[in-house]
Amino acid sequence: MSELLTQQLSAIDKLRHYKVGALFMRPGTGKSRSAIELIRQIEGIDYVLWLAPYNSVHRDDGTGIRTEVAKWGGFDCPVEFIGIESLSSSDRIFLEATRRLEAASKPFLVVDESLKIKNWQAKRTKRIIELGQRADYKLILNGTPISRNLLDVWAQMEFLSPLILRMSIAEFKNTFCEYTRITKRFGTYKQYTKEFITAYHNVDYLYSLIHHYVFEADLNLSIHQQHIDIDYSLDEDALEEYHRLKELYLDNEKLQYLNNNIFLEMTQKMQHGYCCTDEKFELLERLFKSIPQKETIIACKFIRSQEECRKRFPQATVLSLQKEAMSLNLQHCNNVVFWDKTWDWALVDQMKHRIWRTGQTRDCRFYNLNGNVGLEKLMAANNDKKEKLLQYLKVKTLKEAL
Repeated sequence: MSELLTQQLSAIDKLRHYKVGALFMRPGTGKSRSAIELIRQIEGIDYVLWLAPYNSVHRDDGTGIRTEVAKWGGFDCPVEFIGIESLSSSDRIFLEATRRLEAASKPFLVVDESLKIKNWQAKRTKRIIELGQRADYKLILNGTPISRNLLDVWAQMEFLSPLILRMSIAEFKNTFCEYTRITKRFGTYKQYTKEFITAYHNVDYLYSLIHHYVFEADLNLSIHQQHIDIDYSLDEDALEEYHRLKELYLDNEKLQYLNNNIFLEMTQKMQHGYCCTDEKFELLERLFKSIPQKETIIACKFIRSQEECRKRFPQATVLSLQKEAMSLNLQHCNNVVFWDKTWDWALVDQMKHRIWRTGQTRDCRFYNLNGNVGLEKLMAANNDKKEKLLQYLKVKTLKEAL
C-alpha cells in the first residue's frame, strides 16, 4: 500500500480532532483515501454508511467508490454504500438506512460529492440531514464547497452540525447575501415572487465560522492547463427557433406564475434548439486535424448532443455533463471540449478533473464552444462569478496556512 501524500496527512491531522468535518479536495488529490484513514483512527466505529452519487456506487468497471474503499483496505466494521439519488426516490432505502444508523452504537456517516445536498429545499437534502441527526461522526467530501451560490454552504454545514453556523437559512441569507425580490401580481389575489442574489457580504465572517471543520486542498501538478475559446454562429433555423422561444417565454407572464423555475426551463429549451447547429460540427472536425480524437473528451449536456457527437466522432470519449462528470479517471485523454454550456459551474470543474489529476503527465487543453447569442454570454458570466468567489475562499485558506 502506497504512502499517504502530504496533503492527505494534513487533512487527517486537522480533522481528527473533530467529530464532523469537510474535505474540500480537488479530484485527484486523494480525498477518498483521506476519509478512509480518518475513519480508521476513531476507535469503536461499528458501522459506516457511505452516501455517493448513484453512478459511483453502482459502477462495475473498477472505478467506483466500492473499489476505491476496497483498494485501501476497507474497514473492520460493516460498511454500506447507497446512491444519494436513491434517498429521495425510495422510501424503503431511506427507512432502512435510518434503522441501521439507529441500531449502531457508534456509526460514521460519509456524504461523498456533498454538493448533491446543496438545495436545502429538496427532499433528498432534508432526508440526508435527517440521517445526519442519527450519527455523531460525519464527513462530507467534495472538490469545491459551492457550485450555484453561497447558499450551498448552508445545507452542507447544517448536515454536519447546526451548531457550526447557528443560523436558519433565512438568517444565513440575510447575513451573507444581498438579494432582490421581484413580485408580479395576477388579478386581485394571486402573485408570484422570485429572488435573485446580487452580491455577497461578510464572507470573512462566514469563513471564520466554518474553517475549523474544513480542509481544502488544490491540485498541484508540474503540467499546464490551456483554456481555448472557439466561437461559432447559429444557423438560420436554430437562430429563428432561439428567438421564437425567447419571445414566447419572456412575454408570457402566466408561465412565470405557473412555474417558479420557468427561467431555467426557458434557457434549457432555447439551448437545446441550437445544441447541434452545423458550425459546431465543422469547427470540431477542423480541430481534430490538430488533436487526436481518441485523446479527447466531448462533454455534452443533452442526449441529442451526445448521440450526434458519438456518431460523428466515434474515437472520442463522449460524456454527459450531468451524469459522468464525477468519479472517472480518464488520464489517457488530455483534451476536453465543452460542447454545451451549463449553469452548474461545479460540473464543469469536475469534468476538467477527469484528465487534470494526479498521474497526468501531459499538458491539458480545455476548449469552450461559444455561440453568438446572449444566453451563451450570460451562462459564461454566471460561472465566472462563481469561480471568483471560490478563488477568494482559497486565498483565505492560503493566508491561514501561512
